[in-house]
Amino acid sequence: MTEKILILDFGSQYTQLIARAVREAHVYCEIIPYHKKFEFEPGLKGIILSGSPCSVNEEGAPDVPVEEFIKKVPVLGICYGAQLTAKHFGGVVAKSNKREYGRAILQRKKEDVLFSAVSQESQVWMSHADTILQMPEGFELLATTESIPVAAFRKSEVRGHKSENPNGSDIRLQTSGFPLYGVQFHPEVYHSKEGKKVLNNFLVSICGCSQDWTPAHFITDTVEALKKQIGNRKVIMALSGGVDSTVAATLIHKAIGKNLYGIFVDNGVLRKNEFQNVLDTYAKLGLNVKGSDAKEHFYTQLAGKTDPEEKRKIIGSLFIDVFQEESKKTEGVELLGQGTIYPDVIESVSVHGPSVTIKSHHNVGGLPDHLHLELVEPLRSLFKDEVRKVGRELGIPSEMIDRHPFPGPGLAIRILGEITEEKVQLLQEADHIYIQALKDNNLYATVWQAGAILLPVKSVGVMGDERTYEYTVALRAVTSVDGMTADWAHLPYDFLANVSNEIINNVRGINRVVYDISSKPPATIEWE
Repeated sequence: MTEKILILDFGSQYTQLIARAVREAHVYCEIIPYHKKFEFEPGLKGIILSGSPCSVNEEGAPDVPVEEFIKKVPVLGICYGAQLTAKHFGGVVAKSNKREYGRAILQRKKEDVLFSAVSQESQVWMSHADTILQMPEGFELLATTESIPVAAFRKSEVRGHKSENPNGSDIRLQTSGFPLYGVQFHPEVYHSKEGKKVLNNFLVSICGCSQDWTPAHFITDTVEALKKQIGNRKVIMALSGGVDSTVAATLIHKAIGKNLYGIFVDNGVLRKNEFQNVLDTYAKLGLNVKGSDAKEHFYTQLAGKTDPEEKRKIIGSLFIDVFQEESKKTEGVELLGQGTIYPDVIESVSVHGPSVTIKSHHNVGGLPDHLHLELVEPLRSLFKDEVRKVGRELGIPSEMIDRHPFPGPGLAIRILGEITEEKVQLLQEADHIYIQALKDNNLYATVWQAGAILLPVKSVGVMGDERTYEYTVALRAVTSVDGMTADWAHLPYDFLANVSNEIINNVRGINRVVYDISSKPPATIEWE
């Protein structure tokens, strides 16, 4: 039985960070919208209430029955979760007359297991407009800051009245159920220097979690679950050479062997030599994967198309067509394997519904609707960094596990304007020089994602005594944790100068190289 912490999401931008911190402590957790019903399963060890952009005092504010929760498990409220808890039990929450955003110094007022091994004065991160002015009766103050009177509290372990026994000592009559804590700072963010200790104390000392959720543990449990789900049936799966699909396929293969049928489609916009290199790696892993060379089909359909969204839709639709044709060659398939990961799952069931579409998702979509197959998604509970850890545990080569994210539409969205085979070859060569240079100079692992973009403009250049009029390539490299936000990577000038020279001297058709220094937001990582 897997132990679990449940995180109830009230819409905070930091909710995923809470989950990451819990997972880093080797405790399994799930995020669900605050309004979703759930069962108090035997493995449920505690509940965390997230922050929120809402005020607890506004009409229709998100609400949950905290009083009922603590009859079953310990509860920790963070920011909005703490304010909601205080209000539920009769405390006073109101708009703050002081700015409470950014760094603050937590000043502990009482010893408590929640702050075990935490400094007497510790830096924390605040982000709220409301504040708790008065705690409910029967609650104890644990910490304050210079700005707010209540930074952390707990509900007393007992409730009810006292009576005297014959010896003169107090007898506390009625216990109050499980521990209930609230903190108005965000222990999950980086700027709360000892926040991970606070969360760890809640998980281990208060909830009694055993911290046994590791990659090896996940693999054992997942393979057993896959065997039960799949049995002797066949699974078909579209593979991309990326981390998610490769790890998912390896787990399924570990469970059912040759009953997994993988298809890897060459859409004509992969990186240089990628089609063959990926097939070779899959062969070494023992995976049953067939390659489908569909380059010319994609080039024909993309001819003359310049709109980014139209290019994405053409590639997605064609991929489904090719995949369907290949899948028909395998009889008796009942299941479809996918590399869905946890952020995709969270997004689809978020508090406020799916986010507004900025651009079509990089991953292939629509396969379940077209094929009417039962889904097999062994990674749907993992974040990207956890997928990599599982991949290493499975023995997948680091060049595949540690490779940068690469968009499903491939180089098609790194070629601005019309796609032609000539442009693809130009970009493949430039991109290959750039990525190889990052690896040779030990810079590849320091960036989240890197690639070259072929711009739809030509400029004048001089090579020897000849005048040239050729394309421009933009180099992009960003640092990030999860791709949601990103900063441009500050690569060394000498490195950029050398890469520029290598591309211009070796790729006929490119005479100018520029470097993109835009962050996300306001820019996106990809140009289209």
